Amino acid sequence: MTSCPPWIIHCDGSAEPNPGRMGMGAVITAPDGARQTLSLTSSERGCNNEAELRALMAALHALDADKVPALHIYSDNSVLVAQLDGHRLQPPVARLAGLFDETRGLLATFDQVMLSWIPRHRNGEADALARAAIGLPPKVTTKPVQGASARLKKRKRSG
Repeated sequence: MTSCPPWIIHCDGSAEPNPGRMGMGAVITAPDGARQTLSLTSSERGCNNEAELRALMAALHALDADKVPALHIYSDNSVLVAQLDGHRLQPPVARLAGLFDETRGLLATFDQVMLSWIPRHRNGEADALARAAIGLPPKVTTKPVQGASARLKKRKRSG
């Protein structure tokens, strides 16, 4: 194991429709804070899980394993994290088995890798990059105004 601070990867993928056109997004942050972003499309059609895997693979290809000994990867895709972290609760979709194997091979070239699941709202930049790659706007997450639904219900009843 290395004592070097890890490089950080946030990755996400989008498929529109699902399955459909695939967009991949990743944010790579070096220990010194330098950042690189990826926003890529695939000429193939696939599902969101495939897009997620391809986003991670693109980020791994962008790094030189000889110069990046430690990685901490964040994804909001629990299937990806479970499959790659060795906690295989169920076999992957047969169509994706080869991609999972290829990704495991890429991960093995790094000295230290940690994979973590994060909630979607903490992976917004990678998601926006994936969506932009296929021409979709970023997801807007707004909280409802307190009391707005109650006022709406009253209005409907009185009309």
